Amino acid sequence: MSRCTVTGKPALNPEDASVPNFEKRPDGQYVDHWVLCEEEIARGFVRPLRKTYIHEKCSSITTIPAPIAATYARNPQYYGSTFCCACGDYFLVAEFLWFGTNVRVGS
Repeated sequence: MSRCTVTGKPALNPEDASVPNFEKRPDGQYVDHWVLCEEEIARGFVRPLRKTYIHEKCSSITTIPAPIAATYARNPQYYGSTFCCACGDYFLVAEFLWFGTNVRVGS
């Protein structure tokens, strides 16, 4: 399964690194993330495409970029952690629910 980047830019870190570039934005989020390449996404989703989740710890809502949402829909276990905009950090996906559901992110 090939990995691409959200930005489409070449990775600065090796493909087995947790992120393609360890540089962070001022909000604490990495500047780029691994996603499944378009060819893999085209094989179809195994879960609904959802773009918004709630962090149970702080009850805040975060909306993710379309390529990350498509990666979750194709392979729900692809990520082990995800970002909370309110907390400004990454947490285990088990701490998040898809907005409007009781479904845990990553399941």
